[in-house]
Amino acid sequence: MEDIFEHASENFLELSSHQRLEILFSLIEKKSKVSNMAKKLEATNQEVHRNFMRLEDGGLIVKTKDGTYGLSTYGQIMCAQVPTLVFLSKNQKYFESHDFGDVPQKFILRVGQLLNSEYVKGITKVLEKWIDVFDNSQKYVYGILVEEPLELIEPIIKKAKSGVKVQSIFSETAIVPRARKKLLEKMDFQKLIDSKQVERKMKKTVKTVVVLNEKEACVSFPKIDGDSNITEMFYSTDTMFHEWCLDYFRYSWYGSDIFKERKLI
Repeated sequence: MEDIFEHASENFLELSSHQRLEILFSLIEKKSKVSNMAKKLEATNQEVHRNFMRLEDGGLIVKTKDGTYGLSTYGQIMCAQVPTLVFLSKNQKYFESHDFGDVPQKFILRVGQLLNSEYVKGITKVLEKWIDVFDNSQKYVYGILVEEPLELIEPIIKKAKSGVKVQSIFSETAIVPRARKKLLEKMDFQKLIDSKQVERKMKKTVKTVVVLNEKEACVSFPKIDGDSNITEMFYSTDTMFHEWCLDYFRYSWYGSDIFKERKLI
């Protein structure tokens, strides 16, 4: 076991250089010679050559017959793990007060997909971004929710009436406004339910909140004390970020129970 950790620590040492990380991720896109990489990174040939040699000795890159360097299979796999470390490092302050709640381990192992995202703070800004997601939708809007603010109901119903598919998962303890019932009746919401244009399911508790359309997505993780938190979230149009949110929604959807309106009243 000690030998395993010793070898792993050597790999981390090779990755503990800003320039070596830049080299690795540049080589994902295109093979390169030392001189071309030095020019791209605005560094000296000597400095870049030294780091190329370290990466080659570590088995992360290999030299090809034409004199260019590219990632080895080992290097490709290592690079696939780096975004997770970068995402957690970038958002270390956030995760001092948040955790992943009931998110399964298989999704936690993929959080590097959330790297290219925007941190949004403040309930007003969060709700504005959700409304943007509704307004921008052309095919579907999916959500895992702990609250249904009144100002969100009308926009989502209008989208459903325009042909956008809506699927929502609610917590049994979801917070709903008093005027919600009358607004739903006024906008003939039941017709959308009957036609399955709008579908709803329910979970006993929801900790991780997700809202997405076909191109953009938002995710909020719970506080360390277990309470959900929609005053802070991550938002992105990045395809990898979107894939994570969509996969997590689908996983949650198939693991949820029948929706029971009476539990929200």
